[in-house]
Amino acid sequence: MRRLPLAALPFVLIACSADNATGQNSTNSADKPFKTSIIADFDSPWAMTFLPDGRALVTEKAGDMILFDPKNGTKIPVSGIPAVDSAGQGGLMDVVLSPEFGQDKTVYFSFSEARNGAKGVALARGQFNQASDGTTALDDVTVIFRASPYVEGNGHYSGRIAFSPDGQYLFFTNGERQKFDPAQDPKATLGKVLRLNPDGTPAAGNPLAAQGFDPAIWSYGHRNLLGIAFDKGGRLWEQEMGPKGGDEVNLIKPGLNYGYPKVSNGDHYDGRPIPDHAPGDGFEAPKVSWNPVISPAGLLYYSADMFPQWKNSLFIGGLSSQSLVRVKLDGEKASKADQWDMGARIREVEQGPDGALWLLEDGGQGSQGRMLKLTPTG
Repeated sequence: MRRLPLAALPFVLIACSADNATGQNSTNSADKPFKTSIIADFDSPWAMTFLPDGRALVTEKAGDMILFDPKNGTKIPVSGIPAVDSAGQGGLMDVVLSPEFGQDKTVYFSFSEARNGAKGVALARGQFNQASDGTTALDDVTVIFRASPYVEGNGHYSGRIAFSPDGQYLFFTNGERQKFDPAQDPKATLGKVLRLNPDGTPAAGNPLAAQGFDPAIWSYGHRNLLGIAFDKGGRLWEQEMGPKGGDEVNLIKPGLNYGYPKVSNGDHYDGRPIPDHAPGDGFEAPKVSWNPVISPAGLLYYSADMFPQWKNSLFIGGLSSQSLVRVKLDGEKASKADQWDMGARIREVEQGPDGALWLLEDGGQGSQGRMLKLTPTG
């Protein structure tokens, strides 16, 4: 169901919590070191990225991309998006700008699709074009990579995108589609972190190609990878939903096997045990794991000055935990730092041009699908 615009919604303000407010307003909570401003309402948003002029591209699960201006609340639909299969966990997913967006106007995005009786996640790109009358499109949209193989089912697409700090490579996550074994299959891209050229072809020198792996694979043994981000030192961090227990933050290194489904700090949902990570087992263990789980979604490396105490931290949205989670980094080490109750399922975390933290609720299971902006209290 489409949501009413915020202007048509009843205004309610609860002084102690921003989670019960609607409208573009700010509230403070004594147990949080930030003020929450409610900026807009979307229809099950999945991801966002900021343009150089401060506007944002927001993806919605059903298949719409929106050009949103936080300054005045204007929403403009972006045409040119291919057909999306949004059943289950599918949808229009991540969106990022080319490192050379100022020159090439290229936007990269991921989505789930149905082809020949099966489903999978695709990576596409197009050229951002806004006409003089305000209409906006992605022109010349091309699918540049598809997960392999496409399979039955509607789960664990993953589909997160990140460019390397030098802009030379595109990293793309493929979930194991709730099929378990593909995460260890060298011929499948499922359950993997991939390193591609910007045109979607496998990057030369990927570490496992000489061993018979698909040439796009960078690391393997993953489950449902819903966030990747580089830190200031060029390290690649990834978070993924574990099975029943065992959500993870991993430091991704080339050629390593992260173990799933052979090892995990959680167990199968049907109660069957999975061996825990153990020293010397030949698998790379997570740097941080959660049990009970947080159901991680989105991953941000924070590098701005608005919250100086949080520089060099990872921020993760929590779905079932309805939380915002901070993980502190120290070189190759990571440790749990903070977890704030947000009262709604948080799908995405992004750093704004001014250094504020921006969140998207996912719009499911009682969360409203709002865009939130976090700024320091005081």
